[in-house]
Amino acid sequence: MFYPPARGRAKGFDELTFYAEHFDTVEVNSTFYGQPRADVCRKWADRTPPGFEFSVKLYQKFTHPKMYGERLAGTLPPDARDANIVGALARPTAADLDEFKRGIDPLASAGKLGALLAQFPPSFKDDPASRDYLAHLIDALGGYTVAVELRHRSWSDDVGGTLALLNGFGAAWVQIDEPKFRFSIRQNFLPNVTGCYYVRLHGRNAATWWAHDAAEDRYDYLYSADELKEFSATAAAAKALVKKLYLYTNNHFSAKSIANAAMIKQQLGEPIDGEYPPEFVERYPELRGVVKMSSSAISHQPFTLSPSSS
Repeated sequence: MFYPPARGRAKGFDELTFYAEHFDTVEVNSTFYGQPRADVCRKWADRTPPGFEFSVKLYQKFTHPKMYGERLAGTLPPDARDANIVGALARPTAADLDEFKRGIDPLASAGKLGALLAQFPPSFKDDPASRDYLAHLIDALGGYTVAVELRHRSWSDDVGGTLALLNGFGAAWVQIDEPKFRFSIRQNFLPNVTGCYYVRLHGRNAATWWAHDAAEDRYDYLYSADELKEFSATAAAAKALVKKLYLYTNNHFSAKSIANAAMIKQQLGEPIDGEYPPEFVERYPELRGVVKMSSSAISHQPFTLSPSSS
């Protein structure tokens, strides 16, 4: 719906280049599932204009040891799936960190590396061991802009302690909008450091957040213009306090993230760059009169990067 279909595309059409005509930053999700590769990151840098930035999610081994361990166990022979063996292999090492840094170096060298996103699962609770690990990880990423997404309420129950930890390393506390449950983190959407402000909008599908047929059902949510005003107003205020602001829409089902990102840019008074297909505007009439429409027919193609406004 946002990208031209494979048939009928102009020769040499590139999805990333097309995306970069509309937005100036993107959040890379593919690096969560595998270590970033320098050759791939170099091509990303080459295919985007000056000033475009990539925020990169940390490899799951650094933030989701249980998930990584389960995936790892599936690759081992049955007699090697001992919990202690898997646990030892799942622990991130200095070599893993060096590999990650080498992978993203082309983006950093090109001046196109935004923030490194350390996204932790709801099971990552505030306790001494978790604090020690988080401090060690952020410290090991010294020299990079780091944004930390915490989801369990224990971190906001001791808001002073969490702020002291993150502020001590100059790490941004990621502000998230998602359905709230008993153990969900509570946040006030204020920036905690002056270097970077990082916001992620996941949608508000409470009914399908934990129980869904497909993972993407969780993100099948379109924010209304009124719902977005809270984030636009907060972002506008935060821009006066921080050096860099990243706002990403993660409700990617049916390109709803694209529609909401354009709406946020409009509310912030930012230029709406690029052309949008008439079919896209017909699907999301909120954009009529906001975006410039093209004359070509376009249908949605999946893309591994999440749309944003910065």
